[in-house]
Amino acid sequence: MAVQEILAGLPWWVKWIAIPALVLLVFGGFITSVLTFVIGLLFKVLLFVALVAGLIYAVRKFGTPSKSDRDW
Repeated sequence: MAVQEILAGLPWWVKWIAIPALVLLVFGGFITSVLTFVIGLLFKVLLFVALVAGLIYAVRKFGTPSKSDRDW
């Protein structure tokens, strides 16, 4: 409740411009590194899924078993 009381007496530009600008200034590098890690990880996961799907497609398309393999 104390934070709300402190912020209640401040002008709107301090709440909506100055404080977020200070947060970006102080934590900007950390936020950027976390976003870079998350986006890189997401890209690697999507690449892995695409490669596995392509491998499964290629095996089903071109790896049809011969008649003797099916009997086994």
